[in-house]
Amino acid sequence: MKDSARYVKIVEWSDEDQCYVGSAPGLVYGGCHGLDERAVFAELCEIVDDAISQYKADGRKLPPRTSGRDLANKLQHVA
Repeated sequence: MKDSARYVKIVEWSDEDQCYVGSAPGLVYGGCHGLDERAVFAELCEIVDDAISQYKADGRKLPPRTSGRDLANKLQHVA
């Protein structure tokens, strides 16, 4: 498993910004945005990989994982 798989990656539509917004809570602040959902996800995956590489280059411990918590099924109960 790649280190990047340890982190949840979210792409959602923003009515306020009128575009898709990508984020990786717990790993990076900010994220990316654009009009193509798949392109935003691809860019977000690169951002996550870059953030992980930077943590390692700096000798810092990676933040706690955010994946593996069955988030998708938990969110189904919200809808």
